[in-house]
Amino acid sequence: MYTDPEAGDNLAIRGYDPVAYFVEGKPVEGESSLQYQWNGATWQFANEANLAQFTANPEAFAPQYGGYCAKALSDNNLASSIPEAWKIVDGKLYLNYSMEAQEEWLQDVPGKIAKGDEFWPGILETAGVIYYDTVGAVQL
Repeated sequence: MYTDPEAGDNLAIRGYDPVAYFVEGKPVEGESSLQYQWNGATWQFANEANLAQFTANPEAFAPQYGGYCAKALSDNNLASSIPEAWKIVDGKLYLNYSMEAQEEWLQDVPGKIAKGDEFWPGILETAGVIYYDTVGAVQL
């Protein structure tokens, strides 16, 4: 699961509530008092109801591709994501690196998802893959 290595807090979706995308239709910051450990990351929630929904079925609410950028995955790259660049497609949450990356991804959502699905999760074990973050590109 992607967490911001610079932050050092192990928060999924940079501390935003994954359930809020589905129930409120927008990114909502989670509360540090409402946390749940799952899939190697700390998840935060805006309220008890969202926490309960997530704990009952995390796979239904967690972002695809471990929270990495969906557009980058479609290009066989890894990139961080921001909570504001999101879309729910066929009941699944997808995040992107930036609003610009999101615009590119939206030009061919079915094709980009098909490509991302091809590369995920094997890309995590690919030597030499380029990882993009707000601090720049790093070869893993």
